[in-house]
Amino acid sequence: MVWTDTTRPLYERKSDRYASDLTNDEWQLVEPYMPPPSHTGHPRKWPLREIVNAILYIASTGCQWEMLPRDFPPPSTVRYWFYKWRDEGLWQTINHHLVMKTREEKEHREASPSGGVIDAQSVKTDENGGVRGYDAGKKVKGRKRHILTDTTGLLVGAVIHAADIQDRDGAPEVLKSIRHSWPWLRHIFADGGYAGPKLRKALSKMGDWTIEIIKRSDKAQGFEKLPRRWVVERTFAWLGRCRRLAKDFEKTIESALAWLLIAHIRRVTRYLARV
Repeated sequence: MVWTDTTRPLYERKSDRYASDLTNDEWQLVEPYMPPPSHTGHPRKWPLREIVNAILYIASTGCQWEMLPRDFPPPSTVRYWFYKWRDEGLWQTINHHLVMKTREEKEHREASPSGGVIDAQSVKTDENGGVRGYDAGKKVKGRKRHILTDTTGLLVGAVIHAADIQDRDGAPEVLKSIRHSWPWLRHIFADGGYAGPKLRKALSKMGDWTIEIIKRSDKAQGFEKLPRRWVVERTFAWLGRCRRLAKDFEKTIESALAWLLIAHIRRVTRYLARV
């Protein structure tokens, strides 16, 4: 994007504290999904908005829990809410509703997509352990972020698995994960890594899925903007702006998936709140 006097104000983050903090308009998008106060026990000491801001700060900067600035709630408190919301599926719920809202209000489309684009990204893991494998094609030891977007690039499904699982073998799990949340999505665009009878046979057992392979031209030299496929690549670029995703630092795939969703929620809230 070319920064001009017209485009710069649209993306400028005016804040008294950190650029990762939610603006009032962004918080209004997230607040309806926050849990209500408990009627038992001690009242909350920290507002949930501050908890979300702290989580977004970690996602944006990639810092460790204990490196949170002291004007945020204590790291133990932020960590407690992160894991609680992860286990309750809150990040999936927020992402699901914000995607529908974005499609209706910004893209002027039906809330539920009918077509999607699938792709995978191999990333290195650290010494924390957990599920991992070696991707011989990309020469990466770690995990794969296997995502499915709608045709505008909004994240509608994701699965994290070992990097040694081939794309065509991991695709059925991604599609199973969105079958009930996006019931109208049945046509998939994919690259050559998903070609072959093995995946088509697996899809035929799952129902009325169809897949369209978009192949690169043999005559192409250098970068080639392929129909549909570039959309999911752009989504990976959007997610990569969160430094927490520069590498998979998580011991569990549940936490790795949660940070992926948080990165997308961060992007979508900014898009929706922008005038």
